Amino acid sequence: MAKKLYNERKMLDDALVGGYAVGAFNFSSIEVMRAIVDAAEESNSPVIIAMSQSGVKFTEPEYIGDVMHSVLANTHVPIALHLDHGKDYELIKRCIKAGFNSVMIDGSYLPYEQNIDITKKVVDFAHDHGVVVEGELGALAGIEDDVVGDKILFTDPDQAAEFVSKTGVDSLAVAIGTSHGAYKFKSEPTLRFDILSEIEKRLPGLPIVLHGASSVPPDVLSDFNRWGGKMEGARGVPPELLKQACKTAVCKINCDTDIRLKYTASIRRYLIEHPECFTPREYLQYAKIQLKEMLIDKMTNVLGSAGFGGKK
Repeated sequence: MAKKLYNERKMLDDALVGGYAVGAFNFSSIEVMRAIVDAAEESNSPVIIAMSQSGVKFTEPEYIGDVMHSVLANTHVPIALHLDHGKDYELIKRCIKAGFNSVMIDGSYLPYEQNIDITKKVVDFAHDHGVVVEGELGALAGIEDDVVGDKILFTDPDQAAEFVSKTGVDSLAVAIGTSHGAYKFKSEPTLRFDILSEIEKRLPGLPIVLHGASSVPPDVLSDFNRWGGKMEGARGVPPELLKQACKTAVCKINCDTDIRLKYTASIRRYLIEHPECFTPREYLQYAKIQLKEMLIDKMTNVLGSAGFGGKK
């Protein structure tokens, strides 16, 4: 093989120095994965290709690993393959053996000490295999796949410092006001940058991760509803708040909901405008191109990762 997956910790360290964030984009099909890779290549952006635990169970980690490593032969940008919100220790090990070079162990739903124990267990196994690990402290509200939260539990800065010290994680997902799914805010969107600042002080140089960071763009939501969808009142994280986060230690920003909305809206549109179509290649190719363009805009104008943040 001509090329290997890129070390995600180095990718995030570079982003921390460069003042941008790397997009971690979830995929649920090969076409979505190709749209993410094509967007990264066209914008010259590093990218993290992510799949949730439920997605991995549905698709099989060995298949994902084989496909992703085949794609690498023709790419020129740094790419990492990441397991998002892993909770099953045996599945995490399986993903690592299948070629994932980054995993998240989500023990945020557990009591604090149990979160430390399971996270440390994953770190020990992953580091022995050259794989980086993301942990999570605090809890996000919302629903996405098998991640369910009733309310936000903000990350405690002092606890975060102890957690990282005891587990040895390579990056830390924090809760500062974002949430999973399409309905992130009931009132004016805000993020707790004061908490983030305190976490930065206690963990200098550690990459911080922001989950639940889809923007739910009004134009995408409008298209989704226009072409047969039904999703009223959804609100995401405004791009200006994400841009502000990119100026901090946040150097990995996760996005899933925006991808689902754009891809599904595009398929709906194509089928309605072409009622004679029954060839999946046609509507999937159209949706892939539309998704790619949205991701190029996000990488360039929100995350600031295009051109590696101006560093060639």
